[in-house]
Amino acid sequence: MEITENTAVISSEIDEQKKEPLFRGSLDGHELSEELLNDELEKLEVQLSESKVSFFNSITLGSPQIFTWVLVAFASMGGLLSGLDQSLISGANLYMPADLHLDSGQVSLVDSLMPLGAVLGALILSPTNELLGRKLSIIVACLLYTLGAGLEAGAHSVGMMYAARFILGMGLGLEGGTVPVYVAECVARKFRGNLVSLYQFNIALGEVFGYVVAAIFVNVSGTWRWMLGSSLLFSTVLLIGMIFMPESPRYLMHKGREVESYSVWKRIRGVSDIDAKREFIVMRHLVEQEQEEKKRLRYPYLDFIRVPRCRRAIVFANIMVFLGQFTGVNAIMYYMSVLMSEVGFSAKKSVFMSLVGGGSLLLGTIPAILWMDRFGRRVAAITLLPGFFIGLLIIGFGYFIPLSNVHAAEAVYIAGLIIYMWFFGSYACLTWVLPSEVYPTYLRSYGMTSSDATLFLCAFIVTYNFTRMQNAMTKTGLAVGFYGGIAVLGWIYQLLFMPETKNKTLEEIDLVFSKPTKELVKENWQSAKETVSDLFHLRWKRAFGLEQNS
Repeated sequence: MEITENTAVISSEIDEQKKEPLFRGSLDGHELSEELLNDELEKLEVQLSESKVSFFNSITLGSPQIFTWVLVAFASMGGLLSGLDQSLISGANLYMPADLHLDSGQVSLVDSLMPLGAVLGALILSPTNELLGRKLSIIVACLLYTLGAGLEAGAHSVGMMYAARFILGMGLGLEGGTVPVYVAECVARKFRGNLVSLYQFNIALGEVFGYVVAAIFVNVSGTWRWMLGSSLLFSTVLLIGMIFMPESPRYLMHKGREVESYSVWKRIRGVSDIDAKREFIVMRHLVEQEQEEKKRLRYPYLDFIRVPRCRRAIVFANIMVFLGQFTGVNAIMYYMSVLMSEVGFSAKKSVFMSLVGGGSLLLGTIPAILWMDRFGRRVAAITLLPGFFIGLLIIGFGYFIPLSNVHAAEAVYIAGLIIYMWFFGSYACLTWVLPSEVYPTYLRSYGMTSSDATLFLCAFIVTYNFTRMQNAMTKTGLAVGFYGGIAVLGWIYQLLFMPETKNKTLEEIDLVFSKPTKELVKENWQSAKETVSDLFHLRWKRAFGLEQNS
């Protein structure tokens, strides 16, 4: 059944607001009549009482606030799965190659097939989300991950291991792009700002869990099989939890299931306050507008080529993703235990000491979660890149210390690793936050697909070629010359081309990316000179963008 009465009136009021300069198309609905809202919702209540809503979209957990946090808790476990794989395979690499008779090239392919499979998972993200919805896409991702994890734990040949890693990667790629969208569409606006950074925190937390699990099973017979098989526990918990979670109300509205969307909204957001009522009605109106826009644009994704504002956004977002991967983090994570054994740690100690790197990465995400919105994206990026360049520098030159002085070699490597991982933990949050906010609304799903695919493709290239590059460039050459060199070039790029999006609405971000690149570079160069002057004169608050918030 469709609601027809009052829709024209509400749409008219919203359209009138869009003409006001202060409203600027945000459609927050503050001027909508409460009487009209209540009348519209009362009609939905009547239809809801007469309709059959699916069991999983009618579950209640007390108050909407409790339901929201349960939903976020289960969905964010997807980040744990991604982090778990990176650390578990790192520990397994110490024992698996001997059991399966793998050479160095085969080990590299085993490690890198996960990110390669994730590229395919990212590419099917848009059609899967459109056909199945957010919830079912996450469930499919869990099934793929569970199948892959089971196959790799029971692998008895290199071919079986290859297939397992690729299938597992498909699950991670699909999950990595779907979970942030699902959560963002379900929670209140005041919680959305730091959720993307929280997803990176869960990835880092998963890496720590993985190293703990690897340490637990390091003395158990069949060591690497128990390590890799343990991830089945986490994927099973997420799978069962997601079965009982509702579909995204925005997706239901998008598919014309308005009454069911309202039923879910009542359970996870409530309609007791006026803001929740307004947001739901405005969401309904916006979905209608998006549907009309899609009908007008046959191939909207081509705007990434033909519209300068969209072209700048996709180039910028994917360069940031590239910088996050080609400074070596995934290669270091996948091979951390092996690298530690190369500087003198025993195999067992390498597994235990890998917790240091994972813990540093986890702690490094906390400042981003707490302070990214205060300091700004640009200040954070320009400050953080030199930090993990210093870490790479220490790691690289630590290889010059002879293993006859094993304690010094180990100490220098660990010091460099802690610095690198801590700074990268905060920087990694940027590579999730920026793509999620720079794309225009009607292209966001396409843009996130491209960024997700770019992330995992870069991870595959870096991971697969790590051993070959290390042999060709030497350990120091790879760490300092290649990874460190890209960090330096990335710092220059950010200094000149990176805009600030802190405290800007999506429309204001549209205006930022609508500026010609030449104008943006000019503004950034002037800003850089002013920052240097502020630092020289010890004006710290102004230099770090805090003056307006003090």
